[in-house]
Amino acid sequence: MALTTHPARKGRFNLRATKAQRILIVKVAQRQGISVTDFILRSACAQAEQLLADRVHFSVPSGRWKAFLDALDRPAQAKPRLKRLFSGPATVENQ
Repeated sequence: MALTTHPARKGRFNLRATKAQRILIVKVAQRQGISVTDFILRSACAQAEQLLADRVHFSVPSGRWKAFLDALDRPAQAKPRLKRLFSGPATVENQ
């Protein structure tokens, strides 16, 4: 997400911070030559993008890659206990 230009910002976040947190954030923003708002937004967006990526992409160590592919290529197996679990009413329906 490019933050070099600022489209109109219409949303607002209200944050509460300790004195130490505020001092830290202001100090780092000043050292980077950006506003506190830009620092907080960049940091929050970077963290959010990372968390989303961790749930979309995953990696398999090279030594385990063949085993992973083999598992994907195996034909499906009947799982009687799983079939029984899903054939009954959902837990929410029991209440």
